[in-house]
Amino acid sequence: MDYDKADLKEKTVSNAYLELQRLGQNGEYDRALKVTNRILQLSPQDEKAFHCKIVCLIHLSKFNEVLQLMHRQPALSKDLHFETAYCQYRLNQTEEALATIEQAEQTYRVKELKAQILYRMESFNDCLAIYRDVIKNTHDEYSDERETNLTAVVAQLQHMNIKNDMVKLRSDTYELCYNWACILIAKGRYAEAEKKLKQCEKLCRGSLEEDGASEDEIEIELALLKIQLAYVYQKQGQMKEAYQMYTAALKLKLDDIALIAVASNNIVSINKDENVFDSKKKMKAATSDGLIHKLPSAQRRQIALNNAILMYYTNNFDLCNKACERVEEAWPSISLQARITNALSLTKSNSHSKAIALLNNYDPKSNEEKLYVKLVIVHLLLTQGEQAEACKVLESMGADSYKPAIVGALITLYLGMKKKDTALKVFEKAVDWYKTNKIKADLSSMWRQAAHMHMRNGQATVAANSLEELVRSNPADQKSIAHLALAYLQFDKKMAATLIKKFPKPDKKLSQREIDALESASWITLKKAAHNKPEQSPGTPKAELNKVKSKKKRKPKLPKNYDPNVIPDPERWLPKYERSGYRKRRDRRVKEVIKGSQGTTSAQADQYDFSKIVEDTQKSPPVSSVEPSPQPKSRQKKVQQNKKKNKRR
Repeated sequence: MDYDKADLKEKTVSNAYLELQRLGQNGEYDRALKVTNRILQLSPQDEKAFHCKIVCLIHLSKFNEVLQLMHRQPALSKDLHFETAYCQYRLNQTEEALATIEQAEQTYRVKELKAQILYRMESFNDCLAIYRDVIKNTHDEYSDERETNLTAVVAQLQHMNIKNDMVKLRSDTYELCYNWACILIAKGRYAEAEKKLKQCEKLCRGSLEEDGASEDEIEIELALLKIQLAYVYQKQGQMKEAYQMYTAALKLKLDDIALIAVASNNIVSINKDENVFDSKKKMKAATSDGLIHKLPSAQRRQIALNNAILMYYTNNFDLCNKACERVEEAWPSISLQARITNALSLTKSNSHSKAIALLNNYDPKSNEEKLYVKLVIVHLLLTQGEQAEACKVLESMGADSYKPAIVGALITLYLGMKKKDTALKVFEKAVDWYKTNKIKADLSSMWRQAAHMHMRNGQATVAANSLEELVRSNPADQKSIAHLALAYLQFDKKMAATLIKKFPKPDKKLSQREIDALESASWITLKKAAHNKPEQSPGTPKAELNKVKSKKKRKPKLPKNYDPNVIPDPERWLPKYERSGYRKRRDRRVKEVIKGSQGTTSAQADQYDFSKIVEDTQKSPPVSSVEPSPQPKSRQKKVQQNKKKNKRR
């Protein structure tokens, strides 16, 4: 009897396994899961059935349930390191997944999963080494996927400016072609990347049409390519085309929030300080919480920094300062940009001392960052009109303060403050510093400006030092040698004579007249004379050119019957109707003024009635300097109507 039960149980389990195999081949994992449960009811310690159940749950994307089941059944899941690590990877538990996968036997399947985990953790060098090993030692139908992943790793390394001895792979599939376009973008070869992306679009459309996809599905699949192509246009300065492509992609029903975030952020970067309300909407999509595991850290930190800059543009200074602090804490690599944005926000909110203190407290990671921070401080001081403080900052920069651009800025500031002596000392310090340190650099423009400035201020000796540096750097520069000779003429004529002897002799000797002209006339008058020299037309003799051409004055034309003894009429230039003797025609529309017996009008009679004048002066208020405001028209009409009513009464 027990034998029959055992036989029946074995037949039931074997039939269940056959059904399980058929359902697995057909991809019916829901029904397969029920079959595994039936097997485990009959045989609870069946490791194979338990393993099949785990695989069914993974295909159904029930990763949390898998981990809980493994936790309840440690004995059955002790060898399922690959499945455990995969579920942890899909749940974004990357560190736990890496620790789990290290315990498994290092087969090529395990290595591929480990490479994907390392890619998610942005350990691209280790990931690249694993993919190279797997591609070299495996030959199956998944070679395209592995090469695609390999090119994706290379693209990330290029974005991080990490060199690698990458061997060129194929680009005949849609995914490979896209990844190679990303590599070209990372190298800054945007024209080639544009061609590659257009080729990739053709490959993608062709493969989707072969699979029978609809036009809407094709457009959604091509959205990634369009957004990448828009980025290429944006980097090439074609902002209008890029903006149109971004907005067209966002109008599609995209399911990928990472793609939406990238397009939205790039639109915000195009808008800058314009169209701020649209940028606010786009930035909400670019900063959603679900992007932590969807975008690499480089893209997330750039979006966070752009969010802080947008707060600055919208005058939300408190939010901008908080956003900058969060960026500094999360991504120290871009802490300088965040700190400067924070300082600008404080400056715009009239907290200038706090902004400068914030920049002074920054710990630069390199000399370039230190120089950049100092220059930003100088800029903030100059915007507040504190030129003396700005000069102190520029002079306290050590060796950087002797750079030609810094020296030029200091001299410009001191000259603007009318401190010529201090400006000359800046030049002297720079010259002495370059001499003592023996630094080789192209400083010809600085030496020339220093010599010119010292010569204008009568310091020929100091000017000669600058000119000597110029001649030493370029011995064939005749212009510098001539200037040096002029400087030596002020204090050392022998040295000037030796320099003058080195000048090339002219082919034609000057006449005594030309020498006298050079000695007597200034260079300005000579230039004017040369400028006003008449042009010689072909065939004109030289004797005629020396003649001074005198302009003939034309005789004035006088009117007929002109008498020089009679004074002309002063109103001769006025129109006839404006002259005093003109009689106006009577306008019948104007009523004539009725005059009294003595020829006076009624207005004149009131004027000479002194009794009325005395009464009026007693009733009127004192004159005010403020002009009275006129009444509204509606009020004036009412007053007039009331007057008419009173008259009728």
